Amino acid sequence: MRRATIHGAAILCLLLPGAAAAQTATNLVALHGLAPVSALQKTQEGKAALAANLQVTGDIQFGTQTQPHLLALDEQRQLALRDCFITDGNATELADGLGSRLGAIYQAKARYADYKTFSNVTQSVADLLGYTNNITKSDSNSGKYFFANGTTDGKAPVSEAAAGIFAARGGVPDVFGKAYDRPAGSKGADAFGNSRPFQTLPRLYAYRGDDYFKRTSHSLDWLHGPSQNLTDSPSYPSGHTTYGYTESLVLALLVPERYQQMIVRAAEYGNNRIVVGAHYAMDVLGGRTVALHAVAHLLANDPAYVGQIRKNPAVINEMSRQTNDAVAITDYRAALETARADLALVLKDACGEAVAACAATDTGRFRDAATNEAFYNTTQTYGLPVVHANTANTVEDVGKLAPEAGYLLTAAFPSLSLAEANAILTETQGPGGGFLDDGSAFGVYSRLNLYAAAGKAAALAATKRPQQQTTR
Repeated sequence: MRRATIHGAAILCLLLPGAAAAQTATNLVALHGLAPVSALQKTQEGKAALAANLQVTGDIQFGTQTQPHLLALDEQRQLALRDCFITDGNATELADGLGSRLGAIYQAKARYADYKTFSNVTQSVADLLGYTNNITKSDSNSGKYFFANGTTDGKAPVSEAAAGIFAARGGVPDVFGKAYDRPAGSKGADAFGNSRPFQTLPRLYAYRGDDYFKRTSHSLDWLHGPSQNLTDSPSYPSGHTTYGYTESLVLALLVPERYQQMIVRAAEYGNNRIVVGAHYAMDVLGGRTVALHAVAHLLANDPAYVGQIRKNPAVINEMSRQTNDAVAITDYRAALETARADLALVLKDACGEAVAACAATDTGRFRDAATNEAFYNTTQTYGLPVVHANTANTVEDVGKLAPEAGYLLTAAFPSLSLAEANAILTETQGPGGGFLDDGSAFGVYSRLNLYAAAGKAAALAATKRPQQQTTR
C-alpha cells in the first residue's frame, strides 16, 4: 500500500501565490456553480422556488411539515442544538453514523474537551479531515458575502473574475433579503444581505436544551448569540452543511461498510440547520453541492485542489498539547488509503472483531435502512419546484458532465471502474431542474443521490468479490 504524501507547513514552496487572494481558482468554480440563485427573481419559476424555499423552511423549522426524522421531533430538536457546534477538528459529532459500536469507539478517542481542545483517532485521519474540510470550507465561505453584497468580507471588493459572475447571469446579490422583505441593512435584517430564516420567518420555534458540551443552552443562543451570533452572517450557502457533508463523506470513505449511514448523518446534520432556524432549504442544498463537488475533485487528485498548504483547525490537539500545524497533501487518494488502514487497526483492536462485523452491529438511530432512505429522500430536493426546465425531465450523463464524480464511489468500492461508478450515479440521480441544476458540471452534483448510489455500488462490488477470490 502506498503511504500518503503529506508535508508540514515548513515546506513553504507549496503555498500557492494566489492562496491569500480574494478568490482562489476553486472558489471561483464554486461561485459560478452557486450563482444560479442570484438570478431566481428574473423568472416566474425562480420566484416560485424562492417562495417555496421560505415556506418549506418555515414548515420544517416550526414542525408543521412532517418529516420522517430518525428521532422523535423533540429529540431531533435537541440534536439540532448539539449539532450547532462544529467538531471540524475530528468529526466526532458526526461519528455516531458509524453505528453504535464503531461510533462509540471513535468518539471515545476523538473528543472535544472544550472549544479549543480536542483529540484525534490517528494523525493520518486528523490530517485528512483537516485538509479536506479546509478546501470545502474555503469554497463554501467564499459565497457568503459574495452572494450577500458582492464582496469578499462585507466590504472588500471581489476579484475581477468574480465580479463578472453576476453580470453573466443577470443576477443580483441579496436575493433572499429582497425576496423576503428584509433587504440588507433594514430593520432586523443582516447588515450585508441574505438574512437568515430566524430574521425572515413570520414565526420561529425557539426552545431550550443542552449544547454539545452538555451545558444548559437555548436555540436562540446559537442564532443571536452569545454562543454564536449569526445576525450579520449571510445565509447562503450553509457552511455547517458543507462541513457536515464533507466530514461525513470522509468517514464514509474510511469505513465503506457504513457509507450509506454516514450519508444519512450528513443529510440529518444539514437538515438540523433548518430545524434550529439558521438556514433555508436552498442553503443546505448549496452547502451539500459544494462539499460533494470539492471532495470528488480531491479524490481525482485535481491539481487545483491538492498540493497546497492548508491549516488545520486552530485549536489545541490534546495528544501533543500543541496547536495543530498546517498540512499539505499532494496525493489525496494515498492519504485516504493510509488513514483508512490506520483507522481500521484502531477500530478492530477496540472492537475485537473485523470492522465489517462491528459495523453490522447497530442499535442506534441509523439501524433501519427503510427509515434512513425515507429521511434522506426528503432532503434530496426538499420538494422545491423546478427552475430549469431543460434539465427537469432529462437524465444527465454524469460520466460526460462530471467524470470525476465517480471517485466518490470507487474510493470506497475499488473493484468498481470509474465508468461503472458514473453509470450508477447517472442511474440513481435525483430529480432534475432544481435551482442549481442548470446543465453545468457543478449543477449535476446537486442531483447526486449518494445514498442510493452507494447501495448499488456495494451490491455490484459484492458480486465481483467471488470472481476476484477465484482468480487469486
